[in-house]
Amino acid sequence: MTTNSIPNQSIGTDSAVQESPTPNSALNDNELTDEMQNDAEAADSDLLADDDSEDDETSIAGQAASVVVDVSHTVTEDESGLRIDKLASQVFTDFSRVQLQGWITDGSLLYNGTVQKPKVRVKAEDVLHLSTTLEQHSEDQPENIDINVVYEDDDVLVIDKPVGMVVHPGAGNQTGTLVNALLYHYPQQHHLPRAGLVHRIDKDTSGLLLIGKTKPAQMALMEQLKDKSVYRHYQCVVAGDAASLLRHRRIEAPIGRHRNQRTKMTVMTAGREAVTHLLDVTALNDNYCQLDVGLETGRTHQIRVHLSHITYPIVGDRVYGGRRQLRAGLSEAQRQAINEFPRQALHAYTLGFVHPTTGEDIEVTTPLPEDMQQLIAVLSDGYNDE
Repeated sequence: MTTNSIPNQSIGTDSAVQESPTPNSALNDNELTDEMQNDAEAADSDLLADDDSEDDETSIAGQAASVVVDVSHTVTEDESGLRIDKLASQVFTDFSRVQLQGWITDGSLLYNGTVQKPKVRVKAEDVLHLSTTLEQHSEDQPENIDINVVYEDDDVLVIDKPVGMVVHPGAGNQTGTLVNALLYHYPQQHHLPRAGLVHRIDKDTSGLLLIGKTKPAQMALMEQLKDKSVYRHYQCVVAGDAASLLRHRRIEAPIGRHRNQRTKMTVMTAGREAVTHLLDVTALNDNYCQLDVGLETGRTHQIRVHLSHITYPIVGDRVYGGRRQLRAGLSEAQRQAINEFPRQALHAYTLGFVHPTTGEDIEVTTPLPEDMQQLIAVLSDGYNDE
C-alpha cells in the first residue's frame, strides 16, 4: 500500500491505514446515499443510487459526452530502455498507470503501430500512440480546493471530507464541491461518473469517502457496496442515557421518504428495510453518550432517522433532533455547547473494503474532528471525577 501526496492538498498525518487482520466485518455500510445533503440538497437524492438500486451506474453517471484522446510521443535517448507502461505513465500524465496498461493490452496505445506487452522495453525514436475515446460525464469544472487524502494507490483514493463541503454539484451548489476538487487534483477522472465517487455523505457529516480512480475500480467498489464487502463505522454524540441506549443495540425499522416533507426521511411501514447496530455506548454524562455505529443496510439518513425514532437524536441535528437534544442536568456551558453546535455530531471514522485489484482487505481510519472532540470534552467534564 502507498499513500502519495498531491500538490495543493493537505495529507492527514493523524490518520491510520492498515490491512485488516480478519475478513471484513459483518456490519457493513453499503449506504450510497446514507447522509445526503440536507434540506434542498436532498432533492438531488437520485443522482447517487441507494445500495440495492438496479441502475447504480446510470444513476451516478448523469449525462455523458464523448471525449477523443489522440496523442503521440517519440522516445528520446534518455528514455531508451524503459518499459512501455512506465514510459507511458511518465509522458501521458493525465491517466493512471493502470489505465495505460489496459490500453496497451487492448490496442488503444500502440508501440510503433503494433500491439505489444506492457513490459516491452523501448528504443530511441520509437513512437507511442494513444488513441481512445473517454466518456466525460458532466460539465463540472475543476477547482483548486484542498482535499485531505488518507489513502491512495493506482486504483483507489480515500479522502477525509471536512464539515461544510458538499460532495457533488447540485441545486444551489454548482461550485466548491468535492467533485470540483477531485477534477483539479485528478484531471484524468473527468471521464468517470462523478469523478470516481462510490458513495457520499452529507455536507454537515464529516469523514471518509471512497473513490475509484479508474472505471473498473469504481464499478468493482460499487458492486462491493451491494454485496456488503465495503463497511463504514461512525462515531456520533446523542442525547440519551447509556442504560436506555443499551436496550437498542439493534434498531430495525423501515425507512421511506416523508409524505409531506420531501427532503426528509422517516420510519414508515411502507419503507425499505433498515437495520442499524449500536456497537459501543460510552456515557459522557447521565444524559448524553458517544456511540460507535455500524450499518447493516444503507438508507438515506439512516443513522439520524433511527436514533431520532428511538427518541435519542444526534446532537446538532436540526432536521431530526429539535428540542429533544436538550436534556436535564446540564451546566450552562454544556447547554451552550449543545445549542451552538452547528451541525449533526456525526463522523464516518472507519472505512473497510476489498482492494479491487489486489484482493487485499484494506481498512482506513481517521480521528474525530476537533469540533466533536471539544463537544465531548464539555459534555463529559467532571463526570468521572470522584
